[in-house]
Amino acid sequence: MSAIRPEEITALLKQEIASYDAELKLEDRGTVIQVGDGIARVFGLSNCLAAEMLEFPGGVTGMALNLEADSVGVVLLGDATKVKEGDYVKRTGKVLQIPCGEAQLGRVINPLGEPLDGKGPIVVSEGRPLERKADGVVYRQPVKQPLQTGLKAIDSMIPIGRGQRELIIGDRSTGKTAVIIDTIINQKYTHQTETPVFCIYVAVGQKESTVARTITKLEEYGAMDYTVVVSATASDPAPLQYIAPYAGSAIAEYFMYKGFDVLIAYDDLSKQAAAYRTLSLLLRRPPGREAYPGDIFYAHSRLLERAVKLADYKIDPKTGQMIPLMPGHKYEDQEAFHKSPHTGESITHLPVKRGGSITALPVIETQAGDVSAYIPTNVISITDGQIFLESDLFYQGVRPAINVGISVSRVGGNAQTKAMKKVAGSLKLDLAQYRELAAFAQFGSDLDAATQAQLTRGERMVELLKQGQYQPVPVEEQVLAIFAGSQGVYDKHPARETRAIADRLIAWLKEKYGDLVLELRAKASLEGIDDKLKAAFAEFTAQLGSGAGGEH
Repeated sequence: MSAIRPEEITALLKQEIASYDAELKLEDRGTVIQVGDGIARVFGLSNCLAAEMLEFPGGVTGMALNLEADSVGVVLLGDATKVKEGDYVKRTGKVLQIPCGEAQLGRVINPLGEPLDGKGPIVVSEGRPLERKADGVVYRQPVKQPLQTGLKAIDSMIPIGRGQRELIIGDRSTGKTAVIIDTIINQKYTHQTETPVFCIYVAVGQKESTVARTITKLEEYGAMDYTVVVSATASDPAPLQYIAPYAGSAIAEYFMYKGFDVLIAYDDLSKQAAAYRTLSLLLRRPPGREAYPGDIFYAHSRLLERAVKLADYKIDPKTGQMIPLMPGHKYEDQEAFHKSPHTGESITHLPVKRGGSITALPVIETQAGDVSAYIPTNVISITDGQIFLESDLFYQGVRPAINVGISVSRVGGNAQTKAMKKVAGSLKLDLAQYRELAAFAQFGSDLDAATQAQLTRGERMVELLKQGQYQPVPVEEQVLAIFAGSQGVYDKHPARETRAIADRLIAWLKEKYGDLVLELRAKASLEGIDDKLKAAFAEFTAQLGSGAGGEH
């Protein structure tokens, strides 16, 4: 038996003392005292933050929604059956976040950033909080750059600008999702011609088959290359349906702060409001009108206020804060402007970053066309206009079924190209007058020539603005078709042939006057080419009249 060597024991003791970690590891832990219906009540988390992520056994994540005197109300964002009374709950110290990155383009994810499309894991390096304070007015600039939907009726009469919030509202099955899909497909043109627009489609409370059909259409038209789909279907728990729009908004902000323009569609916020009502009632919050919680307006307003057209900015290297730049603004003290308001140091040498934008298209489903209900009026008051889709028009074959009288864009002509502004300036008024006259003309057959001409023109313009699904039209072709209508090209032909004649006209112009079409696309203005176009229209009309494509 070998002798014990004191120097070895001393060396081991010294090693243990050196590696001893005297730091106490404090863990804020609570206990589940009640669980059910996707809600857990936790005792003991006295320092918990609002919207903080909490860790439950079995890999389930929760979000703290109710901070009460003696307990915390937590919504469970995973399989609630894995959580039981007596389980320990750990704080993470972080508010709920979603991973964000370019790798998400073309993918279908749930509101926690987990893939749903079976195409493997999504590797991204950055996470963004689901909830954040919207950028203040100082960081914004006016909405003035068009976001083309490819839909003639919208781009001509209810234009949408980059950074705008335009509500799409209507009854069930009136084509609300169709408007969104067409708008997303149309962004393919922007990727070819101007600053690209990335798209985020948030599906809330829909059937899985409906979401799958939408994704198939986007893939078919090549739109998934620049689109992220965030899906919380009707079969998902209410907490996931509630946070889905905020998750989509966080991903949109990731791209916006990279200097890109983003289009985000929330389809639809009625179902998100219903999910939030469910959560609030389960958390024993006092119900208000229609049993919705008192803060339902705030739930939607803080989401939609995140849609913004950012001003160009510089980043203060010391504080990391944004310093917005206001182009064209007359500063009284230019020297002071070129200093950081945070540190007082010169910022002249810092690079200017392009301010991106988020354009929001929230969807609200009405019951029997009632736009004066609680949730519709809430969202109408938050947004910058609405596109109202009407069942009667839809069944009459007017598609998209847009009621021009109720629909409005509060940005208006600021979000149109000069060419579209010129040709569509009076279109909305003309169509409204046509509808009034058409209703009046039913009761009398003796109409004067001016009234008859107005009815003829109105009938053809209504026909012209009809459009098939998944067939967005480039803006220069829209301008040509509407301009031709205002010049009476379609007036002498049956109304049912209007769209066919418009298609033939554009094909003929591209073939014979291709340089004019290219100039219109490049300049986005009719200045200097309107007379040439009028002459071309006259030539085309003469050809039609001579039998080269006249009436059948």
